[in-house]
Amino acid sequence: MTRVGRDFGDTMQKEAVPSVSADVSFASNRFPNYKIGADNSILDPKEEPEVPSMKDLVARETAQLIEQQKRLSVRDLASKFEKGLAAAAKLSDEAKLREIISLEKHVLLKKLRDALESLRGRVAGRNKDDVDEAISMVEALAVQLTQGEGELLQEKAEVKKLASFLKQASEDAKKLVGEERAFARAEIDSARAAVQRVEEALEQERISKSFESQDTEGLKKEVQEARRIKMLHQPSKVMDMEHELRALRIQLAEKSKYSIQLRKELAISKRLQENKSRLYDIDGTETLGSCLKITPCSDNSPDFSRSSVQWYRVSPEAGRKEAISGATKLVYALEPFDVGMTLLAEIVSDQQNITLTTTGPIDPAPGLGNYVEGLVRKSDTEFTVVVTQMNGREHPSHSIHKLHVGKMRIKLCKGRFTKAKESYSSSMQLCGVRGGGNAAAQALFWQVKKGLSYVLAFESERERNAAIMLARRFAFNCNIMLGGPGDRAPQGGT
Repeated sequence: MTRVGRDFGDTMQKEAVPSVSADVSFASNRFPNYKIGADNSILDPKEEPEVPSMKDLVARETAQLIEQQKRLSVRDLASKFEKGLAAAAKLSDEAKLREIISLEKHVLLKKLRDALESLRGRVAGRNKDDVDEAISMVEALAVQLTQGEGELLQEKAEVKKLASFLKQASEDAKKLVGEERAFARAEIDSARAAVQRVEEALEQERISKSFESQDTEGLKKEVQEARRIKMLHQPSKVMDMEHELRALRIQLAEKSKYSIQLRKELAISKRLQENKSRLYDIDGTETLGSCLKITPCSDNSPDFSRSSVQWYRVSPEAGRKEAISGATKLVYALEPFDVGMTLLAEIVSDQQNITLTTTGPIDPAPGLGNYVEGLVRKSDTEFTVVVTQMNGREHPSHSIHKLHVGKMRIKLCKGRFTKAKESYSSSMQLCGVRGGGNAAAQALFWQVKKGLSYVLAFESERERNAAIMLARRFAFNCNIMLGGPGDRAPQGGT
């Protein structure tokens, strides 16, 4: 530190000291913020273009990283965090440099204050007041510099915290990069192994098909050769045997149909003989698409008004009966679950209990199976229906709707508007309408979900039964048993 000697004081007393004018005003009450350039020249910061501070740049980069975190890949995040860490280190170096500059400013202010204190002891009068004012200004600048140092320390702490955060984030990003790279390699290895297994299986299948094709071709050639030899030796006998065999097959099929018809007629004849003493009988064709009706056998039969009816399905294999929920009317419309089953009706009255049965298992509708198999190949089949009931209440409009039965869901539409759409689930129910007259054979009950149900009327019995069978086929493929209230999967049924 420079010391002021006695010679300096003698010189001040001998030489005239120019007075400091009281009208002098400083441009700023802070210590001048200047920079030393080349050749010790002073540079005014106002002349330089404004450049954002390193802290602002780091803050901007951090905000961009947070904003783009969900869109960038893990590798990009790691690169960004490394850049932010480098910027934070640069900002830390800048803070250290500013701390050194602040220390130098303190040293300069201390030297200036000591010089002014020494000068104040050697001047008097107005000059002494000017010196006191200069000392006060220096002290004010020192206070401002101390405050600036506090802000600098706070900024330094924030920079250190930010650098620590970016360093941790960079390490986490690198760790994630490593994990993602290992996972990707494992996936690639697994995919390669799967592809290799598929290729081996395809090659094995190709070889197997090649051998099978060769064996089949060889057998065909041998059979053709044997037939050719037979035809050469006994052509007329072979042809006669083929015609005879064809005729025997036709006769066997006709006799089988005739035998079934005879058994049904025999059962009907027995029932007619029994009806002489019976009060009621089941009337109707025992084929899918028909309605069965309980009718009195004579005018002396008791009135139905005080009787209750319950229909049952009886499996030929199991032999046990299963109540059909809701089938409590005198008329019952057969549905696909009834095919292959014997139906039983119990009539309970005040006087006695009567049990009626069909003559045999219910027959399928001719050609319905092939029709449904053709519809299964489609992803969606459209049926024209009329909504007669909704949630158990009569639907007033009776307007035309379209019922779409698809592989994954059922949808009911009116024009362009969808009124109901639901995927196959355990809460869905679909079955024929149980009771309600001859029109029940063309109607079905559909519970979309709990709290929403429809009764839909179709154009024909064939369309109604095809829709039920198709929906149950698609639902079964989704591991859903689609039936009516209380239904279980029938054994041997359609």
